[in-house]
Amino acid sequence: MERPVQPDLHLVAPPERRPRRSAAPYILSGPALIWLLVLFVIPMFAMASLSLQEGTSLEGFRQTFRFANFTDAIADNGTFLVRSIRNGVIVTVAALLIAYPVAYWIAFYGGRFKSVFLFLLLLPFFISFVIRTVAWSFILSDDGIVLGTMKSIGLLPEGYHVLGTTFAVIAGITYNLVPFTILPLYVSLEQVDRSLVEAARDLYSNRAQAFLKVVLPLSLPGVLAAVLLTSIPAIGDYVNAAVLGNFAPGTSMIGNVIQAEFLRNRDYPEGAALAFVLMAFMVVGAVIYARVLGTERITEG
Repeated sequence: MERPVQPDLHLVAPPERRPRRSAAPYILSGPALIWLLVLFVIPMFAMASLSLQEGTSLEGFRQTFRFANFTDAIADNGTFLVRSIRNGVIVTVAALLIAYPVAYWIAFYGGRFKSVFLFLLLLPFFISFVIRTVAWSFILSDDGIVLGTMKSIGLLPEGYHVLGTTFAVIAGITYNLVPFTILPLYVSLEQVDRSLVEAARDLYSNRAQAFLKVVLPLSLPGVLAAVLLTSIPAIGDYVNAAVLGNFAPGTSMIGNVIQAEFLRNRDYPEGAALAFVLMAFMVVGAVIYARVLGTERITEG
């Protein structure tokens, strides 16, 4: 008599249990999503709707989907847009030239005092940048403590002035944004493996070659972050152009135009359209820059 075949229980796969999804990630990200919705998404849609309207502040504005607002904004304010881009590029380059050596020295030679150096670097920026910019306008005034003293002893001619010039605007923006350039550079340089630099030196590379072949490529994520953190606010700046430029000819930037359209001219559609044009240019420029630099590693940095 044949014995019944017993099934091999070891060959029967247990039913798969789907992992239970936890609600904790959604709960934790909830405040950030609400903040993003209230302070970014909703205002963005409101500005988009406003940029397509037409009318006046006296008669009211109505939605007509007038896309010509964008072309009018560019045609009327192209000079200010080009000037802002030029100033932003100069500020970014100047900030990098100042910030990279500082960040490099702190990261490689700061030793146990790195945190002290960073604190001292950021100490003046606990005060609002508007107050500091106004203070610089008093210091650099024509009869101020600096220029007035130099004029009195004959080092400068009587008609010399700094305020109301492009140099004053660019210098002020650079001064305000240098810390935002230093911090991402320092973080990136701090993560550079020192053994790679030593290996390059062991392979008969001098200091310059080791820097160009090892340190600089590894710090490119920080360079990208520094450029974005510096160029975007530099192009849209209006405080330095107003306070240090004194609205002199050739000093006003696109941020001043947007401010004037909203607060003085009450031309809300053109102001909103101009703001969108500026934002679009910044986004496109950032994407192109990231592509050119090869920033797959920016997420790793």
